[in-house]
Amino acid sequence: MKAPPWPKGKKLVHLDLKGAPPREEYLHKLIDLFSHLGVDGLLMEYEDMFPYEGELKLLQAAAQPAYSPEQISSMQEFAKSKGMEVIPLVQTFGHMEFVLKHRSMWSYREVAHCVGTLNPHKEEGVRLVMEMLRQVVDMHPGLNTLHIGADEVYMLGEGEESKLWLSSPGRTVEQLFLSHVTTVAKAIKQQWPHMNIIMWDDMMRGMSPDTLKDSGLVGLVQPMLWDYTPNLDVEKTVSLLEKYHRAGLTDLWAASSFKGSTSVYTCVPRTQQHVDNHLQWLKVAASLSGGVNIKGIAITGWQRYDHMSVLCELMPVGLPSLAACLQTLLHGQFSAEAQSKVMEVLGVSSVEVEAMERTSEAESLFPGRRLAELIVELNSLLNSEDVRFFEDNMFVRGWFSPYQRQRKMVTPLITMQIHSQASAYLDTLQQKVEAVRKEMVRLYPDSTVQEWIEEHVSPVMAPLQKITEDIGACLKEMVP
Repeated sequence: MKAPPWPKGKKLVHLDLKGAPPREEYLHKLIDLFSHLGVDGLLMEYEDMFPYEGELKLLQAAAQPAYSPEQISSMQEFAKSKGMEVIPLVQTFGHMEFVLKHRSMWSYREVAHCVGTLNPHKEEGVRLVMEMLRQVVDMHPGLNTLHIGADEVYMLGEGEESKLWLSSPGRTVEQLFLSHVTTVAKAIKQQWPHMNIIMWDDMMRGMSPDTLKDSGLVGLVQPMLWDYTPNLDVEKTVSLLEKYHRAGLTDLWAASSFKGSTSVYTCVPRTQQHVDNHLQWLKVAASLSGGVNIKGIAITGWQRYDHMSVLCELMPVGLPSLAACLQTLLHGQFSAEAQSKVMEVLGVSSVEVEAMERTSEAESLFPGRRLAELIVELNSLLNSEDVRFFEDNMFVRGWFSPYQRQRKMVTPLITMQIHSQASAYLDTLQQKVEAVRKEMVRLYPDSTVQEWIEEHVSPVMAPLQKITEDIGACLKEMVP
């Protein structure tokens, strides 16, 4: 059944820059595409790609240069020219891995073995967060909205200072969380009174309305409730949003996903899963009582699950999913009309990136389409049973087992056939990989290209290479 289109409010696209920051020219092409798709703003998660200065310079990425101030200014001007607001996302509590991984920052961790969570008891920690925010705000003239993260604050309450704090009667981990976020939010308001402050909601989901009311957060922050699942629980989500509203947190946001949320190492997204997530969010929006003010929705596109995890789907393969999700919001359903609009704008024959074929040669409205096509082709080859399970095929298991290899007692005729097949697969893979590398390096830094290939390709090629080497060694012993 058709739901009403997404209600009034901004449609933000989340650009997660940790691990695969687009080159400047490609970033501008993406922003141009977003403007054609009806996007109102960008939620920019710079992480280590922001050009921090002074004592924070060490936060800049080591693998590739951070964006320059000029590049960040140019990106903002271009987004503004396309009618888009830029909202920086700066983590201030959880997911601070890119900060707390540095040896000089270890003392700011809540517990030594959790790289992501800031110790909320250290004033120096708050000063660190405020200096990060100051530098980001200074580089965004006219900024009026900040996202301070605060999701997934793992191990909170487990540090020695937290245990001491919690030993006083009546104190809870919930209060500890709220205390730090309130401190940061008040400091932001003191420095920039006009600033709107968004934060992730997950740490507040189990809290009572009274706990939230008493926290001091009312009037300071706008919770952003995130759920990326295709089977999102509509009733539960509506209940949560209504609870926040009852607690006095009247300005609320939603967050969905178009990529980077199905599995930690996915190469190619499934458009339908993400469309289903948006269909559920439409039901949520239609079920809310009149007083609940949804300021907008952020369509997230995670590049890593966190700073230390592997790369998720790259942006080019995610663009059909993003376009489909936006059209779903605009039409209230993923109708034939919505699908047709996606295919028309991107110049493809299918909204599923694995099935798409070109319907035009135009490159302008699908930046990175060639890379998307190549990744799909390579991914299909990498996941084919013949390649991935080569070591399990009848001939390898029957005539070139580890036992036989070790003793170099093999049948040369069959072994040479195995070698020929493995070499053919390696050659095909190598050709595909080189095509992907050539295209990817146009859009992304060399370090991203290297990481992607080492993560996705090398583990599949290594067993094939080992077999060919072992066969060569065996044949020397068996063939004159």
